Amino acid sequence: MIDLHVHSNKSDGTLTPSQLVDLAMEKGIGAFALTDHDTTEGLDEAIRASAGRPVTVLPGIEFSTCYEEKDIHVLGLLIDYKAPVFLSALEGFIASRTQRNKNMCQKLREYAHTDITYEKLCRAFPGAVITRAHYARYLLTHGVVASMPEAFERLIGDQAPCFVPREKVTPIQAVRLIREAGGIPVLAHPPLYHMSDARLSRLVKILTENGLAGIEALYSTYTPGEEIHMKSLAAQYGLLITGGSDFHGAHKPDIEMGTGKGSLYVPDSILDELKERQNGT
Repeated sequence: MIDLHVHSNKSDGTLTPSQLVDLAMEKGIGAFALTDHDTTEGLDEAIRASAGRPVTVLPGIEFSTCYEEKDIHVLGLLIDYKAPVFLSALEGFIASRTQRNKNMCQKLREYAHTDITYEKLCRAFPGAVITRAHYARYLLTHGVVASMPEAFERLIGDQAPCFVPREKVTPIQAVRLIREAGGIPVLAHPPLYHMSDARLSRLVKILTENGLAGIEALYSTYTPGEEIHMKSLAAQYGLLITGGSDFHGAHKPDIEMGTGKGSLYVPDSILDELKERQNGT
């Protein structure tokens, strides 16, 4: 069993990269991809923690991109995360995210009368790429909201008054960058975008023409019909299928690493096929 979609506290998960390795050991997961949002900061720690143990850490990332005003995520699996072209692009993403976070903090101070600043967020979550989950946790801890869902509904959700959109790359740019870093670009959890079948098919076609190699066809929250649809799309466009839990620890308490909501199973053969595609065999 493997898991090709896992987050650590370097983005919006709650476990450290080392703790993820320990958890994979406990659950009998032979390999997992660490796919933090727009960062590879946790990979060195996770790989070190796995040394000499029967679990393999696969270098990955999850890019947040924008397509026709929709937030679309692209996984990069088996990437060379130290490639100069890749590191240079990440620096640009980080600068854009930092400015957006400073703007959101200013809005929260003005609208919610809280003392939040970007510097305080960074101190509260050292080493993490700050996401809206961190805002929600901070606002909850400081008594501004009564729950994390309230933070999104009232303050920082897409339609809420303190939300600031971040300048994002397009999914095509993400696919090309992953290719340049020697990785396998995968469209993450397509059913979550709530697109019509025709619109989703058009997106997959465009991305495939630009180097997309896979679709996340096995996922924690899919219905049987959604899984069948994703496998059909993959077959239609000659794409590989991948699978993952999208584990976030306490931020998604109903999702377990490896098994999702209990029935997820991603076989080792999927990783074998990814490696074959990467090697051109």
